[in-house]
Amino acid sequence: MSRAYVLAVFIPIAIVLDLANAPAAAIFFSAALGIVPTAILMSDATEHLADRAGPGIGSLLNVTFGNAPELIIAFVALADGLQEVVKASLVGSVMGNSLLVLGFAMLAGGIKHGRQTFSRRAIEHVSRLFLVTTIVLVLPAVVEWIASGDLPGPNTEHHDYATWVELLSLAVALGLVSHYSYGLTKAMRNRTGIFEAAPDAEPPAETWTVRRSVVLLAIAGALVGVMSEVLVGSIEEASHAVGLSTFFIGVFVVGIAGNAAEHWVAVVFAIRNKMDLSLNIGIGSSIQIAMFLVPVLVVASFVLGPHPMSLVFNPYEIVGIALTGLVVFYVVRSGDTTRFEGALLLGLYAVLAVVFALA
Repeated sequence: MSRAYVLAVFIPIAIVLDLANAPAAAIFFSAALGIVPTAILMSDATEHLADRAGPGIGSLLNVTFGNAPELIIAFVALADGLQEVVKASLVGSVMGNSLLVLGFAMLAGGIKHGRQTFSRRAIEHVSRLFLVTTIVLVLPAVVEWIASGDLPGPNTEHHDYATWVELLSLAVALGLVSHYSYGLTKAMRNRTGIFEAAPDAEPPAETWTVRRSVVLLAIAGALVGVMSEVLVGSIEEASHAVGLSTFFIGVFVVGIAGNAAEHWVAVVFAIRNKMDLSLNIGIGSSIQIAMFLVPVLVVASFVLGPHPMSLVFNPYEIVGIALTGLVVFYVVRSGDTTRFEGALLLGLYAVLAVVFALA
C-alpha cells in the first residue's frame, strides 16, 4: 500500500474546515492534499480491475481513468465559470507530467542505475506526437493574437471571446479528440503501444476482486468530487490570502495534485530501470490531457458555465506548453537518459515556476 495514503487524514480535515468557514488558505491546501490519496486510490482500483479484465480491456481502463481526477476538478471549476483556472490547471498538468515527473524519474533512475536506455523508436514517435499536439493546441491563441492582438492576462479570471474564436476552438478540439480516438482504436485493434502485453510485467502480489475494485473506484471518484468542490470553492480567496495569483495556484498546485498517481508510478518504474514505461506514463499522460481532456472540456463548456471556453491561452501558458513540447522532444531523441538530464528538466520546471509566480 502506498505511503501516500496517510494523506487521507486531510479529507475529513478539509470537509470540517469548509463547514466551519475556516480561513480559505487552510481549506484549499487541505483539500489539495486530500485529493492526492483519492487519486492514488482511483489509480490502484483501476490497475487491479485491469488485471482482472486482461491486457486489452485493462489498458483501456487505464487510459479512461488515468486522468479522471483532473477531469473532475476541471468540470467543477468549469461549472463555476473559472475557465482561466481550468486552462491553467490543464497547462500545469502537461508541464508537470513532462517536466516535473520525468525530471524526478530520470534523476532517481540515473542516481541508482547511471545511464538508462529505452526504445528510441517508440518513445520518439510519442514525443513527436506530443510536440505536434502542443503546436496545434496553441494555434487558436496565435490566430486570436494576430487578428486582434488580444490575449488574456495571467490574472484574468473571466474572458469572453468572439463567436469565430469559440468555433475555431471547437473545431481544433474536435480534430484533436477525433485523432486521439482513431489512434486509440487502431492501437486496440492491432495490440500496439499501451495495448501490447508486456512480457516482462511483474504480476501483482495480490489482485483485488472485481467487486472490491469497482466499489473502491466509485468511492475514490466520489471523494475526488467532494475534494474538488471544496478546492475550487476556496481557490480565489486562498490565492489572495497567500499572496499568489489563481493562475499560479492553478498551474502549480491544482495541476500537481490531480496528477499524484502518475507522478508516483513513473518514478517507481524509473527506479526499477524501466524507463520505457516511465517515459510512456509521463509523455502519454500529457498527450491524453492535450488530445482528450482539453477537447472534452471545450465541448462541455458549450453546456456548462456562463460561456464557451476558448483555446486562447495567455502568453505564459503558450510559452510553457511550447517549451515543454520542444524540450521533451529533444531530450528523448538520444535513446537514453541520465540524472543530469533529469536535473535539467527539474531546473526548467523551477524556473517556469518562478516566472509564473512573478506574473
